[in-house]
Amino acid sequence: MNMPELDRFDEWAPEEFPKGYLCNAGTSVEYITGGWRSMRPVWNAEACTNCMMCWVVCPDSSIMVADEAMTGIDYDHCKGCGVCVHECRFNALEFIREDEAEVA
Repeated sequence: MNMPELDRFDEWAPEEFPKGYLCNAGTSVEYITGGWRSMRPVWNAEACTNCMMCWVVCPDSSIMVADEAMTGIDYDHCKGCGVCVHECRFNALEFIREDEAEVA
């Protein structure tokens, strides 16, 4: 395809515009993104009151819940932003460096 002069792109016909590639949309469920994390939230179940503020504010849906109670953190998708830790008023979440975490 011949490209029209770049300084005249406002006169291009639709078929003259360069073509690109657009990937299919996905969700974090389909892509493991936790490897981006340098800090990780650690949950203390005994201190947790199940107020669910961490669940409400988590941008990655990484707070796991069952029967209206927190059950853990999905580290495959948690990116370590710390919003959950910041919002916890009961000290049930703490933030630690990823390289200090005990990996099970």
